[in-house]
Amino acid sequence: MGIMMFSLLGFSLLLLLVSFFQKDPYKELKEEIDQLTLQQVQELYQLKKKLKILEEELLVTDDGFSSVQPLYQNQREIHDIIKNQVWALAQQGKPIEQIAIQASLSQGDVFAILQEYADRGKRYE
Repeated sequence: MGIMMFSLLGFSLLLLLVSFFQKDPYKELKEEIDQLTLQQVQELYQLKKKLKILEEELLVTDDGFSSVQPLYQNQREIHDIIKNQVWALAQQGKPIEQIAIQASLSQGDVFAILQEYADRGKRYE
């Protein structure tokens, strides 16, 4: 009985020593995931850099001046969706004041949009 206990104890110590020198199967997988993550971050950085360069190129006109307009100017560009909304509200019979409030525009802008639609209608008649 004693010999069996010593042999099991020796065997367990041998297995313990082998486990220290055994290669970790997940270590290689962790390294691969780290490499893929780094590669993905690098590619994302390069894409962002290229996108920034492309945006800068699109903002420059042929003569080299920036085509970016100040946010609040007398003649600011109004999006077509808002123009269509203004036109639809006008067709419903809403007053210009209410249209201006709903579209977040000045009454002058609303009037100019309605005038533009009226002029456009006259051209196609």
